[in-house]
Amino acid sequence: MKVLLTGHQGYLGTVMAPMLAESGHDVTGLDTGLFADCVIGPAPVDPDTLAVDLRDVTPEHLEGFDAVIHLAALSNDPLGALAPQITYDINHAASVRLARAAKEAGVSRFLYASTCSVYGSAGDGLVTEDAPLNPLTPYAESKVRVEADVSELADDSFSPSYLRNATAFGFSPRLRADIVLNNLVGHAVLTGEVKVLSDGTPWRPLVHARDIATAFVRTLEAPADAIHDRAFNVGTEANNVTVAEIAQAVADTVPGSRLSITGETGADPRSYRVDFSLIRQVLPGYDATWSIADGAAELFDHYTRHGLTQESFEQRFTRLAVLKRRQAEGSLDESMRPLIR
Repeated sequence: MKVLLTGHQGYLGTVMAPMLAESGHDVTGLDTGLFADCVIGPAPVDPDTLAVDLRDVTPEHLEGFDAVIHLAALSNDPLGALAPQITYDINHAASVRLARAAKEAGVSRFLYASTCSVYGSAGDGLVTEDAPLNPLTPYAESKVRVEADVSELADDSFSPSYLRNATAFGFSPRLRADIVLNNLVGHAVLTGEVKVLSDGTPWRPLVHARDIATAFVRTLEAPADAIHDRAFNVGTEANNVTVAEIAQAVADTVPGSRLSITGETGADPRSYRVDFSLIRQVLPGYDATWSIADGAAELFDHYTRHGLTQESFEQRFTRLAVLKRRQAEGSLDESMRPLIR
């Protein structure tokens, strides 16, 4: 298929683009390069790129594509709290406009990167795709709105799917250090301490970046009637763990590190365990195979091999810091649009 991948120069997109190409798909990326320089180790090779802001995409940009895989977003809760209106403008309004433009251009498939955080605070039971949605942040709320609005576009010629990814982890050539496992391993490497500020009790489902990418490839290639207008949780029950268990896995991986659970910020209201059986039923043979221990070991290897520093960890690989720096230097305006200088 001819596939447009939005956000291909981000953390997940940099992993997903080559996997799509290796599966025989013709990939074009769409990205303004906000995080293109967040590289650790050898620079990745990107596919052909449309350097277009998500808010400016028209049907003409999408003509000739068979599918759109939509990853691009302001991609975590701190960013959403900093600029909630911009989060909604990009993550919600622009995403729905993208889907409408895709349908108008004759694109038959639309794969949307949603999140398991749409479940919010769900207690100790395993939540399925039919569970009530209880988003607790602007980021999660925007995902819920996109799913609902894009679902209204579904018809015989336009098949959207909503992949609700668990919290991502693992190495990408364009690193993110502001997601839980990646962050804890980085702190352990740089300081010798695995520090948890909450009480460590909230449940989190985790999934490796490569397992997310594989889920998108398999969904893209599935029969249309199997994935039409459906949501899928992406991850594995084995990686439903508490924050304290994640931290312990890091302490077990990084030699000489010590675990510290301070509890100073109290209990995090975001706590949920997820059932991932539906995607395995619909996509036979698919499973998320990366364990948290394997991911911690992979990150430790890359962090030490590529010389992770405190400055790069805090500034280059933390999304909020990158955006603040770019605004301060004048390469990004207040609406998060890149400025040509």
